[in-house]
Amino acid sequence: MSEFCHFNLDENILKTLKKIGFTDPTPIQKKAIPIALDGKDIIASAQTGTGKTAAFMLPSLHILANQNHEKKRGPKVLVLVPTRELAMQVEKETQKYSKQLRGIYTVSI
Repeated sequence: MSEFCHFNLDENILKTLKKIGFTDPTPIQKKAIPIALDGKDIIASAQTGTGKTAAFMLPSLHILANQNHEKKRGPKVLVLVPTRELAMQVEKETQKYSKQLRGIYTVSI
């Protein structure tokens, strides 16, 4: 069983994580995900490739997946990054994590 289930993330997110081979959260994910799920701000630093995108996007997607979007239109999450390349990477990873979620769309500007 995946350690990600201990975060009580949305079932569809957990299915996607299993499908893409994510089994154990990285240290940054273990620290950041519970804090983000509590709605608190996070300032964190970790080396490239340690799962920072998942650390902030998985809680964001979980919250979005559990909201009623029928009457609400427009952006729900805004992610600011310093480069176009990083923006494209964050969008690609977010699309991967949200594959089984309905009504989640991404755009990189």
